Amino acid sequence: MQYLQIPPPAELQPYIRHFWVLEGDTTSQVRSFRTLADGTPGFIFQNKEKGILYQFDKQLPASFLYGQATKAAAIHIDGEFDTIGIFFQPYGLKAIFGIDAQELTDDCMELNPYFSAVGDMLSAVLQREPTTEMRIRKLVAFISEQANRQARNQDSAIIYAAQQIWKHSGNLGLADLRSELFLTERSFERKFKQYVGLSPKLFSRIVKFQSSLQSLRTASFEKLSDIAYRHQYADQSHFIRNFREFAGCSPLQLQQLREKVMDSSVTVIL
Repeated sequence: MQYLQIPPPAELQPYIRHFWVLEGDTTSQVRSFRTLADGTPGFIFQNKEKGILYQFDKQLPASFLYGQATKAAAIHIDGEFDTIGIFFQPYGLKAIFGIDAQELTDDCMELNPYFSAVGDMLSAVLQREPTTEMRIRKLVAFISEQANRQARNQDSAIIYAAQQIWKHSGNLGLADLRSELFLTERSFERKFKQYVGLSPKLFSRIVKFQSSLQSLRTASFEKLSDIAYRHQYADQSHFIRNFREFAGCSPLQLQQLREKVMDSSVTVIL
């Protein structure tokens, strides 16, 4: 099993966090993975000639966009992993495709029907290309074209707000942010849901969870309360409750899962 992260070209960094590739054959012991709430929407292409992805018992399309997740989900593969994905920036669905992001929160949408002939062509091209590098080049061209079409319709204030919440690991006063942007609470929440798919408060909580998750993986600590206080949770119990909400398990259970298999990304727990 091989998992790779690939940075986007400079011109797409405002829209894409990174591409990822997951490859493995039928002999791999890893047949499933868990997705967590991570603050980002995305795209997945699965080579249908090698394997098919399922979420719980639902077969997923070969190419699809997905929205923000507010909880963990179980994904498994029937066949081989030959998958390319994109982690967009939090506001990516609206900024790139003009999609009202809240329509896809905790949901996904097949690429082909939405983009009609363009979607059909892209899926066919990705299926036909023999290498990961060539597929990513096609995706870069497709995303660039879609983003350029939406360039004049960007709400720079909401994009800035999402960026600031991410920059401060979810620990940012939303009232001060609204004041800085000269937005009422109602207008701010409505626009934020359209762009990000979540309320500003829920998005902040997920970003804070992700920051604590990163510390759990990489930082030096003696006890969980060290991470809880570092990320401004009221106490360890509050940290664990929030962690369970967005990961579907406790920090200790997640560490035990990771010890059984390979290391992974911030979002995908194999």
